[in-house]
Amino acid sequence: MSEAQTTAPAVDPAEKRSVRDLVRAAISGWLGTALEFMDYQLYSLAAALVFADLFFSSENPAVAVVAAMATYGVGYVARPVGAFFFARLGDKTGRTKVLFYTILLMGLATTLIGFLPTYNQVGVLAPILLVLLRIAQGFGAGAEISGAGVMLAEYAPAKRRGIIASLVALGTNCGTLLASGIWAILLVAYSEQEVIDWAWRIPFIGSAVIMLFAIWVRFNLKETPVFEEREDVVDGKALSKEDTIKLATETGDVRTLEAMERKPWKAFSIALLLRFGQAGNSGMIQTYLISYITVVLLLDRSIGVNAVIVSSLVAFITVPLSGWLGDRFGRKRMYMIWAVIALIVIVPTMLMISSGVTLQVFIGYVVLHNLAVMSFASLENLTLPELFGARNRYTFTAMAREIAAIVATGAGPVIAAAWVSAATGSFIPIIIMLFIFTLRAHIPSFWMPGVAGRALPAPRAGICAPRTPPGCGRDTRPHPTPPPLLRNPRNDHRARRRHHHQPRPQLRDAEDHDVRRHHRPR
Repeated sequence: MSEAQTTAPAVDPAEKRSVRDLVRAAISGWLGTALEFMDYQLYSLAAALVFADLFFSSENPAVAVVAAMATYGVGYVARPVGAFFFARLGDKTGRTKVLFYTILLMGLATTLIGFLPTYNQVGVLAPILLVLLRIAQGFGAGAEISGAGVMLAEYAPAKRRGIIASLVALGTNCGTLLASGIWAILLVAYSEQEVIDWAWRIPFIGSAVIMLFAIWVRFNLKETPVFEEREDVVDGKALSKEDTIKLATETGDVRTLEAMERKPWKAFSIALLLRFGQAGNSGMIQTYLISYITVVLLLDRSIGVNAVIVSSLVAFITVPLSGWLGDRFGRKRMYMIWAVIALIVIVPTMLMISSGVTLQVFIGYVVLHNLAVMSFASLENLTLPELFGARNRYTFTAMAREIAAIVATGAGPVIAAAWVSAATGSFIPIIIMLFIFTLRAHIPSFWMPGVAGRALPAPRAGICAPRTPPGCGRDTRPHPTPPPLLRNPRNDHRARRRHHHQPRPQLRDAEDHDVRRHHRPR
């Protein structure tokens, strides 16, 4: 059965929430992601512009710049640790509770940066405090975007999950654009000395406004109906592993027992590769390619920055469109289609960018960024949560995202810079690496199951392991007894055809879509 035809359970848990609840959840997910990316963009711009002078010794300016960038990287190191801690907590106590903690931690850390003393005021204590706040910021951010994706997936109606969950990807655009706009205004409105003296604090302290609004939205946000419907959740808290096994044994819940016994490593591998491809392309295009335009092609810095802004605006169309197409044709099929399109456009767009002509650079960058990065970003915010069972969905989604991101986004630009330098400025290494990362997202799409519309309260992962246990990938329930064949040989084929079109037993949920593929009438 095709993915797009997968049916949802008779009663969709999302129906237990009103439209107002869904809107509140959507705004909450969008705001949290926007605040996360605004915080990181604010810091990255500040690190490049003023932090080397403010928080590090000015005796060696080059060392000060390196130290400022190193504190930026510390936040990324803290992300997987925070993802593991908060995501496990979210699987045990609820998504919305944890998302309240993450946005509070992120927002406070960002706001407090605006009140830090400088190196000239307190000496070495200034960079120590800055690093501690960056660790706190990364610790909270590690579980934010994954939690927002899980929350919206579990809140949204089955047929609208893609377009609603795409709001998480739109939040990344909003945060990046807002931070870039704030810094652009500061640099125009104030002199360089005023920015260094005090104006740099404005965006960090001002971020408290968004934080307070996001906290207010999440404070009264109801828990996701999928979490509340989990069979191992009692009084808003998940049972321990031992109690869950005991309950499943007493009630004869085979699915839960299988989910407890078999970890979803195959689903995790697919999620890791899907995320690795998108994160690798993101690091190459959004980080290294801007440097390539400025350093290698020797174009004005404003060209790369303006290309990012224009492409981010175009993404307000690309992201919801990709989510809608995922609802209409299925995640699996759209991953394949977007990957093929991205593979096709890599060479012509890189030829346009390397030409050095401003218009061609803009067109090439916008097309490549939207088709090779933002289209996948929209799909992955929903596909990754749908791959896992309800009991550990948050944990595996967060770890797949953060492990792949820290490897691909961290290593990709470094390897590309060294390779291009060794190739005397040739853009061929960039093309090769973009092909590799895109194939990393394309190949696992053949292995992944059709997960669109599956029942998210199901305890098992959306893909069965190669060894097929009872009830996973094969229907073990009795088949309907075929009617006796008519004695007239001419009518035998009609009787068989009538039996072939008899209604099949109703499957318990859309998680068992693989069962339909193996079902054959006897």
